[in-house]
Amino acid sequence: MGNNDKRDMKWRTLSSEYLIRRPWLTARRDTVELPNGTVNDEYYVLEYPDWVNVVAITTGGDFVFVRQYRHGIDEVCHEIVAGVIEPGEQPEAAARRELEEETGYGGGCWRELMVLSPNPSTVTNIVHCFVATGVERTAAQHLDATEDIEVCLFSKDEVRQMLRRGEIMQALMAAPLWRLLAEGL
Repeated sequence: MGNNDKRDMKWRTLSSEYLIRRPWLTARRDTVELPNGTVNDEYYVLEYPDWVNVVAITTGGDFVFVRQYRHGIDEVCHEIVAGVIEPGEQPEAAARRELEEETGYGGGCWRELMVLSPNPSTVTNIVHCFVATGVERTAAQHLDATEDIEVCLFSKDEVRQMLRRGEIMQALMAAPLWRLLAEGL
């Protein structure tokens, strides 16, 4: 550790004002004071609930993906299962629920692989990344009215090639996939 690692770098919040509070978007403007006394009266923060995602691998060794349209980038994307942790829900329970709802897959052996921040500069939530091995199709999909999701299975080599070609666009999904591949799965 360097000498500066013990210096208090935390900002002091002088005031906060909510600009919008909607179910899927909460934004506030903070006035903050840095340790050197500088005041920034327009620091914007987005508040979200915590999320989960799941790298699910079947008993046959295939990776369970979903294919869906993502309006923000106007693209149809292949992604691992992901969703919001409901109030009072534990992260692993949320991950299991999301996997079953979006794909109909369940069971298997579960472990938390990593915890990430979507953007620690301006976003309040974290994402819990899980790995579920030995999952099987146990039910039908249970999609929300706003979800249009297709289930896809890919081999480990196909997933590696998708990552190399930049086809998995969501950084919070690419990170646990790359980590698993780097660890030799």
